[in-house]
Amino acid sequence: MMNIAVAQSGGPTCAINASLVGVFREALKEQSIDAIFGSINGIEGMIENHLIDMKSMIMTNEDMELLRQTPSTVLGSCRYKLADWHEDDSVYQQIANTLVQRQIGAFFYIGGNDSMDTVNKLSEYFAEKGLSIRVIGIPKTIDNDLCVTDHTPGFGSAAKYVAATLREISRDSTVYSIPSVTVVEIMGRHAGWLTASSAILHALGETAPHLVYVPEAEFSLEKFLRDVRRQMTKHKAVIIAVSEGIEVPEGVQSGVVDNFGHKYLSGIGKYLESVIRKEIGCKVRSIELNVMQRCSSHICSKTDIEEAESIGAAGVRCALSGETGRVMVFRRVCDMPYTIVIDHVPASEIANCEKFLPKSYISPDGNNISDSALSYFLPLIQGEPNLIMECGIPKHFTLQESVLK
Repeated sequence: MMNIAVAQSGGPTCAINASLVGVFREALKEQSIDAIFGSINGIEGMIENHLIDMKSMIMTNEDMELLRQTPSTVLGSCRYKLADWHEDDSVYQQIANTLVQRQIGAFFYIGGNDSMDTVNKLSEYFAEKGLSIRVIGIPKTIDNDLCVTDHTPGFGSAAKYVAATLREISRDSTVYSIPSVTVVEIMGRHAGWLTASSAILHALGETAPHLVYVPEAEFSLEKFLRDVRRQMTKHKAVIIAVSEGIEVPEGVQSGVVDNFGHKYLSGIGKYLESVIRKEIGCKVRSIELNVMQRCSSHICSKTDIEEAESIGAAGVRCALSGETGRVMVFRRVCDMPYTIVIDHVPASEIANCEKFLPKSYISPDGNNISDSALSYFLPLIQGEPNLIMECGIPKHFTLQESVLK
């Protein structure tokens, strides 16, 4: 018999708790697993020995279903960067002490690029010290920028929200007779997957978004203004989707960085709004989708939620087969009918790497998304789960604040 532990890290998504359910539900099936611990605030909980018994937290099938449909990270999150253990292993010793004390034989980390760096470092350290503790990474990120995997849990639901919201913005913007421009700022630091997914509307016969700008394409203000003016000759209301991470003049963004050196980005939409107002002089507004795009579970993708749970469960089976230092991934077999398989790869192949939009997905002018991208995006947003409702809105699973402190 052994115990296991699971933690969540990085930015919230609609699907990260579904992966937690996948780990929990699969672990319950295994007679070789006794206690199932949840680490509070990611790897910080392992360092501080702040763990909770998940069997006392999730007690019924309804609890599991509620948790499955609840956005964000129920166990809390962190952005903690482990140092190189060759230089300083004091924190690693604390983590190892927690795991040994709790008789934990497998640790599952649900997160993005930086979390997979943690998986890689921990598995290497445990191997070096002769500790038989397996470490498995379970992917998540709305940015969809993890290497190797076809896509990441959380992305499909975020893409569905983005496309649906831009469709609604398009309807709203066309009611007046005067010409207008609406700039919609969408998350995406270096990779424009989520912004590009707004082009899903083109498959539905919509002309919006009329312009799409992603970090993978060169951006200049002069060309941007020419693009806007050209679209204004064709459309009364021009809708523009723009990644928060496109290259802009210094000072537009705050310059503040997190523990991994990532800049906190926001402001490009408001900046472009001011440029359009000054240079073109039309009615213009900017909309920053902000956290809504990653936590809007009311319009989540059933495909996304089901896959998130499946890949969490597969992570447990992977660990029980003796693997460690691995990250679970999706491999796409076919677009139509949409078919994927779940596999695993060394964490070193994913840690600190980014996957960018293929050039074939970007229009030759660098200001829109090609139709060839649509067969990739469309399967990921399909289906609507049967949500448990409360007074007309989706019900959520929550922990008492005292547990998280």
